[in-house]
Amino acid sequence: MNFFGMKLRFLSILLLLSALPIHFSGLYAQSDQPEKTKEKTTEEMAAEEAERLERLLKLEDWQVFYVDSTLQHDYAALKKEILALQNSKVENYDIYTLTQDKWMERIDKSYKKFFNEAQWTAYLKNGGAKAIKAREKRRIKAEKAGKK
Repeated sequence: MNFFGMKLRFLSILLLLSALPIHFSGLYAQSDQPEKTKEKTTEEMAAEEAERLERLLKLEDWQVFYVDSTLQHDYAALKKEILALQNSKVENYDIYTLTQDKWMERIDKSYKKFFNEAQWTAYLKNGGAKAIKAREKRRIKAEKAGKK
């Protein structure tokens, strides 16, 4: 695999993992396993994240359904966009990051619609606020870079 191919593979893995940093924290402990382990589908990742949020935020059944549905749709759309960028041979890492940020922002907006105030606050306290702040920082940086 050439350097460009390794870079794209690294970017795609980084983007998928950074989408759910809390959820995937256990993967780092398993990093010594062979690379042959099967990559999770977007449906599996969505279901696992919905279950995690159900436990963390004490979601009702209908909320778990909406979380899972939102994640299945948005993860699949994110993956499709990332693959389109890779197939177009886009090398600018910032474009991949902005694409990921766009979809993570949409997920958060969806969550805010169906989480109650206490659940939203708990979500923010458990990593959501940090992710939102990081996305905002990157957005401002990209806007400043675009004006130059």
